[in-house]
Amino acid sequence: MTLAALIARYGLAAVFFGALLEGETLLAIAGYAAHRGYLDYAAVVLVGAAGAILGDQFWFWLGRRKGRALLTRRPMLAGRIDRALALIERYPNAILGAQRFVWGLRTALPLAAGLSRVDARRFVALNVLSALLWAPLVAGAGYLSGAFAARVVDRLHRYEHWGIAAVLLGSVLWHAVRQLRRRRASQ
Repeated sequence: MTLAALIARYGLAAVFFGALLEGETLLAIAGYAAHRGYLDYAAVVLVGAAGAILGDQFWFWLGRRKGRALLTRRPMLAGRIDRALALIERYPNAILGAQRFVWGLRTALPLAAGLSRVDARRFVALNVLSALLWAPLVAGAGYLSGAFAARVVDRLHRYEHWGIAAVLLGSVLWHAVRQLRRRRASQ
């Protein structure tokens, strides 16, 4: 099932679970669906932000409760967690406030924050800030791309006859040049 089909079938529930699981693509498609009138844009943003907040809170608490044991069971995570911890140590507010925008470390950052000395209330505040910045930007990109695509298609309709004529003329010219080259090559 495609992401667009998920949104068509499950609507805001798909947006919520997609954002819970890091779904930029799903949120952007939901923004486009809002542009087309299938979903309410404000609801897409709020549900997307809620899913993002809860997803990152889950990773934070998993890091806080089971972090070290999780790393011993899954050593492949250790490299990402170490990079995330280094960033949190150096720029705690900035990196956690922008965590939804740090691709490659999106799951590792809240998990590492749970492992670190970051206060839980501070993480909640920065997590909410990050999600409230992220959701309208990603959904808005989908919404605006839908508006842009609609304008382009509308403008193309005005010139479609010229486009068809240009393609036909180009095909005729290409065929004529090809025939001319064949004749010259055979002589």
